[in-house]
This record gives sequence, C-alpha cells and structure tokens, in this order.
Amino acid sequence: MSDEKPAREPILEDARIDALEARLKAAREREDQRNRPKVKGADANYRSGNRALAGLLGGVIGGLVIGFAVDSLAGIAPWGLLTGLFLGTVSAFRSIILSAKTRPAEQAERPDSEV
Repeated sequence: MSDEKPAREPILEDARIDALEARLKAAREREDQRNRPKVKGADANYRSGNRALAGLLGGVIGGLVIGFAVDSLAGIAPWGLLTGLFLGTVSAFRSIILSAKTRPAEQAERPDSEV
C-alpha cells in the first residue's frame, strides 16, 4: 500500500440515501411489530383443551389401573376392570363438564388454578 492520498476525495453520502435508509428502517420496524405474535404463551382456550385432555386420560387410565388392581386382589376377573373403566370415564366427563361451565376468568381467580 502506498502512503499517497487518492486523487479524488470520497463522495459524501447523498441526503436522499439517508432518507431512504431511515424510511427502510421504519418500515422494517413496522413490519416486525405487525408480525410479532400478539399472545404470549398459551391462551385460555389452549389451556382449557389441555386440561380437558389430561382429565379424560387421567380418569380413564386411573380407572383402568384401579380396576385391574381390584381384579388382581379380589379375583373377580373382568368385572373390576370394567367397573373401574366405567367409573373413570364418568369421573373424567364430569370434570370436563364442570370445567366447561366455568368461564376462563373465573378459573384464573380461583386460588387452586394454575396460571
């Protein structure tokens, strides 16, 4: 590299380019703001659906396990399992129906609800 100065001075940026860059930056910020998700985390409908699914699976599986245990201990082959399955399903649907009757705002106000 030589120590000589270039023959021409570098051209200063044009004011139009600065204005264009400022408009592009503002447009990018508006686009990022518009595309940003509006809901942080899971919304109330998603949480209530997960709660219903967990209640249904827990009731049915819990009824099956308890019914199988009763069958094993009492030796009444299919009846304990069938009764446990029936009671677990009834319990699960009862909890789903009760949770469907309450509003999400009421569920958030209760102290035992998860937020």
